[in-house]
Amino acid sequence: MEDFFSHFGGSMCSHYHGPKHEQLTLAFGTSPQENISTDLWPGYCGAFLRRHADADADDEAVSPIEVLAGTFGLLPFWAKSTTLARSTYNARSETAAEKPSFRNAWKNRQFCLIPAVSIFEPDWRTGQAVATEISRTDGEFMMIAGLWEHGPLGYSYTMLTLDASGHSVMHHMHKGAEKRMVAVLPAAQYSDWLDATPERAMDFVQQYPAERLTALARG
Repeated sequence: MEDFFSHFGGSMCSHYHGPKHEQLTLAFGTSPQENISTDLWPGYCGAFLRRHADADADDEAVSPIEVLAGTFGLLPFWAKSTTLARSTYNARSETAAEKPSFRNAWKNRQFCLIPAVSIFEPDWRTGQAVATEISRTDGEFMMIAGLWEHGPLGYSYTMLTLDASGHSVMHHMHKGAEKRMVAVLPAAQYSDWLDATPERAMDFVQQYPAERLTALARG
């Protein structure tokens, strides 16, 4: 594993483990044709799920979702290079509808799910940053609410974040007064999130229950 803080200062959430092709196929019946990374940092290629482009064609042969490969870090149509991904891998849910990098995807209902085996965050309780791996206690994927984009640089995606105040796991992570966490969705909301409207999207952005998460020090 790369040094935890050599990239991006341990920012929220800059590092996660994604599923392998065979795991995606087992879970969703399909996986991207392109090569994808499983140890993911901004700018790397990972998998995301969106509503199938032809899902409204009343064709029973069309899957309701598709699993695509894209750059971790949203690349809007005006992006000149993939280096922008280093600052667009997370989107604050409270301001995503307004920020130039994200507002097109939000306005056009380009909501996606990002499957993660686990995410990595720095725990500061000792006064030193301790790399901590966070996953679901039941071993299932963490399905993170996100936005996707498609432009001259190909497909890309970002993870939405929200306030983590009072969360018994996530409020220990990151230095400073403000605490953030990625928006992990419960299974009952996967389909609704993919079909959400810009006006209702924030209804789905809630803290994932702490008792359903496991945090293990890796540093």
